Amino acid sequence: MNNSSHFTHTTTTNDGPLLDAYSSTITSIVSSVADSVVHIEVRKQSNDKRTKGQNVPAGAGSGFIISSDGFIITNNHVVDAAEQITVSFTDGRRVNAEIKGKDASTDIAVLKIDDTGLKALQLANSANLQVGQIAVAIGNPMGLQYTVTAGVVSALGRTLRANNGRLIDDVIQTDAALNPGNSGGPLLNSHGQVIGVNTAIVASAQGLCFAIASNLAEYIAGQLILHGNVKRAQIGIGAQGINLSNRMIAANRLSTQTGVYVYEIIPDGHFHNQQLRKGDIIVEFEGLPVASVDDLHKMLNFKRIGQKTQLSVLRDGHRVNVEVTPGQVTL
Repeated sequence: MNNSSHFTHTTTTNDGPLLDAYSSTITSIVSSVADSVVHIEVRKQSNDKRTKGQNVPAGAGSGFIISSDGFIITNNHVVDAAEQITVSFTDGRRVNAEIKGKDASTDIAVLKIDDTGLKALQLANSANLQVGQIAVAIGNPMGLQYTVTAGVVSALGRTLRANNGRLIDDVIQTDAALNPGNSGGPLLNSHGQVIGVNTAIVASAQGLCFAIASNLAEYIAGQLILHGNVKRAQIGIGAQGINLSNRMIAANRLSTQTGVYVYEIIPDGHFHNQQLRKGDIIVEFEGLPVASVDDLHKMLNFKRIGQKTQLSVLRDGHRVNVEVTPGQVTL
């Protein structure tokens, strides 16, 4: 009987250098950006009779410096309705901040502090991101200041529902662990550049975290700094999604099974919508199919403000082309 082992022994490789390189990358990122990541404390006006309307602690979050003269990006939901905002640095400094502008539709806000000579983080081009690349999050989860977590970019091009109901496009999914208090902090690549603004977690799952892509955050922040709000187009209607019958789809050669039902027309001088009627079902916007209110929101960007636009609607079961001119709305 042959007593020799039937198990195959493989030669193990030394992962030490690889692990050291990974560790060196993370520690290098942290040391280069730590001074630019801030802890944000928010106080709101209390309605409690015992406190007699005093400002009371209402939560905390994170943010990061984007200019040497004191502009800070964070999440809108971190500072919404804040009466007093305090920003803390790694060296213990605490300064008051004011809201320069905020946008609920993308959950981005910009704060301003009275300080100069600050170290700003560089925003990367998020269009160049690849699934699987390193993602490092720095923030203040559960009040534990300057906590570092690392993972990878899990997916790109996700959508996320903002608190006001609009969809946020161009969202990054990551498995870098985020917790309440990480909101508004930076998601970083291996060069210490910001690839996203951490914004949400799925509480019932593990490793499902989301960040607003840096290209979108940069555009929104620029609008908030310049104007205090973000310009978007609207056509002055109340609308909701509706299913279309097979007969309507076939008769009008539609590419979608749903449309946008107009249940209210809002008369206003800022936009032209007189050709629309209650009961119309919007199915196309400048030749592009419209299957939902979210589709319509995407198409009504700031470039459409003041521009004559053709809509295709179903009216009494037949396709009709109407013209609208979107006006400006700030959200």
